[in-house]
Amino acid sequence: MSIGKWLFGGLGFAIGGPIGALIGVFIASLFDASKQVIQENGTNSSQGYRRATPGDIQVSIIVLIACVIKADGQILKSEINYIKPFLVRNFGEAGAKQALQLLKELLSKDIDSIAVTHQISQHTNYSTRLELVHLLLDVAKSDGDINQQEIIAIEQIAINLSIQPADYQSILALYQRQKDNNWAYKALEISPSATDEEIKKAYRRMAMKFHPDKVATAGEEIRKQATEKLTTVFYEISAKLYQQANPNAAQEGVDPNAGAEAQNDGNVYDADYKVEDEGNN
Repeated sequence: MSIGKWLFGGLGFAIGGPIGALIGVFIASLFDASKQVIQENGTNSSQGYRRATPGDIQVSIIVLIACVIKADGQILKSEINYIKPFLVRNFGEAGAKQALQLLKELLSKDIDSIAVTHQISQHTNYSTRLELVHLLLDVAKSDGDINQQEIIAIEQIAINLSIQPADYQSILALYQRQKDNNWAYKALEISPSATDEEIKKAYRRMAMKFHPDKVATAGEEIRKQATEKLTTVFYEISAKLYQQANPNAAQEGVDPNAGAEAQNDGNVYDADYKVEDEGNN
């Protein structure tokens, strides 16, 4: 599959507007007819609501990744290398190669992140935008740590995507575990003094907010990633809550960082909620 076919295979809103302007010349260099397609679709695609396609979400992710990479004013080869596994996980082997080509092209351009994020907001649901923020933090964390410039850039993107501050802080807490001992409570948006019932309600709220079915339009790969991520996060949070509720557990042989691996030994907090990928049933 050529990169042009991958990009045009399901593009809707991304063929026009600010995103279309960014990728248009690149696509036109690969297809003789691309300029005509962009001219015919680009001027109208941002008018009114268009439901996002998997291709739109894929292109949006790559554009936003470029914004984050450029945030600190320098583009390192090591950053690109760290991103390759992320692209493979989310786009597959063939798609990752194509995505990397587009990313490298975008890194040479000036990107109006405000215009781009506003375009994405107009054509995606809230859950999809939450998943985009998750993915950007995954990318930033891929080299081992998230630096301050990346945090500022992603927070601004979240604001422009109309993400609620509490939701952004909940997601960010998952990526700051080494810096904040109360990260699990912050992820659940509750206080350390929360009751068992409040904790269970918080799990259910998180499950509803980040349920994989709500990002189905983003494509099967993204949906699968969302399923695995939410399940893993639940067990990691429950392991942390168990550790804090039972501070002597580590001395008794319980690994407080076991996360999902601890799910079957009874040493995790009972979330009373299981995330299943119904597509595989």
